[in-house]
Amino acid sequence: MRILRSLPALMAAVLLAALPLSSPAQLSIGIGVTIGSVPPPIPVYVQPAAPYPNYQWTPGYWGWGSAGYYWTPGVWVRPPAVGLLWTPGYWGARGSGYGWNGGYWGASVGFYGGVNYGAGYYGSGFVGGAWSGNQFRYNTAVTNVNRTVIHNTYVNKTVINNHYNNSRVSYNGGRGGTTVKPTSGQITARQSGRAPTTDQKNQAQFASNDRNQYASVNKGKPALTTSQKPFSSTNKPPNSAPVTTADKQDAQKQSKSNGASAPSNKATTTQNNKPAPATQNKKPAPTTQNKKPAPTTQNKKPAPTTQNKKPAPTTQNKKPASQGQKPPAGGKGNAQGNGQGKPPAKNGNNKPPQH
Repeated sequence: MRILRSLPALMAAVLLAALPLSSPAQLSIGIGVTIGSVPPPIPVYVQPAAPYPNYQWTPGYWGWGSAGYYWTPGVWVRPPAVGLLWTPGYWGARGSGYGWNGGYWGASVGFYGGVNYGAGYYGSGFVGGAWSGNQFRYNTAVTNVNRTVIHNTYVNKTVINNHYNNSRVSYNGGRGGTTVKPTSGQITARQSGRAPTTDQKNQAQFASNDRNQYASVNKGKPALTTSQKPFSSTNKPPNSAPVTTADKQDAQKQSKSNGASAPSNKATTTQNNKPAPATQNKKPAPTTQNKKPAPTTQNKKPAPTTQNKKPAPTTQNKKPASQGQKPPAGGKGNAQGNGQGKPPAKNGNNKPPQH
């Protein structure tokens, strides 16, 4: 019986060994939806045992669906290639909202927002195991495995003290979020990461269709936090129930009150509003320069005729009258130079509202 039980494990190991080694990125992993409210804390869960050799643990996370935040249960999956490790996704502060940074496969575990996802993903790096050639060795101090089929194990308890933190915060930045920041190398690694597998996508898809996984229903404490095998048409979440119209309407009301969609919309529209250069078109005040044909006043300069009248030296006798002509006090009329209406023009530089 033990031999029969080990056959599936042996076949899985052979298949994984035949997988190609990691190749260049096939898809850039970027920022997706932006939400105005923070996701609930990471729920406490018990990791199921690894079913086959070389399978990788992908921790659960809060996704965003038709009825708000929903919990995608953590699951063991077959990696796309030998030597690859999973870097979880995370919610990160983005203006006045929170953007989702998708997870990816790579040669090493990168930045995942400092979020403590548990089971070796304690906020920085991964201590649940490591690749040794074509075989993955599991650290049973933090990873649960089926010892009847998995024998590549070791125990390192020191990593728990060095990496573990008690925080259950599920987002990075903003008020109350984790404060760590990615290095330039980690940013590049995410951009060139390898996309989630079909099993991982199915896991999220089935979870998003089950109303029991939504925080609006389970109050942030889902009953189903993990699954040993990925969801599929033959392995659906137990007690799964479809998302109702009422669930969606409640989520929309919450989104509006929290301004969930506002950040992403404002981010784009404000950039389009930047055509304040249209105000620069109003600079055709050079038309006023056309009015400079005040040189016509220069034509009136034939006031030299007045010079002919200069033989009014007789007016010099009237010079005492000129002494009585005090300069008009109205010289302060230049104070209208306060027509510095130019400052209002600066209002054209409306800084785009932070998104």
